[in-house]
Amino acid sequence: MSTLRTRSDVIDREFLEIRAGILQVAAALDRIDRAAGPVSEDPRLVQLRVGLELLLCEGDDRAERVELAFSRPFDEAWRTTLKVPAP
Repeated sequence: MSTLRTRSDVIDREFLEIRAGILQVAAALDRIDRAAGPVSEDPRLVQLRVGLELLLCEGDDRAERVELAFSRPFDEAWRTTLKVPAP
């Protein structure tokens, strides 16, 4: 039988890892801002912004929503589209 952890337990266990991830994202965004050349039209930057906005939303399904924001829609013809040979 599993025991439900409290929010405090989860924060105690995961705080440093979460903090490290946030710092890593901040550092990457700083490198992008410091680099030369425009990126305003880059769709990946838009995806990153959407992902960050989703992190600030309430709910217990943030990971799913972020994953979907970075995923392609399902393509029935994916083998042809991606040039994958049939099994």
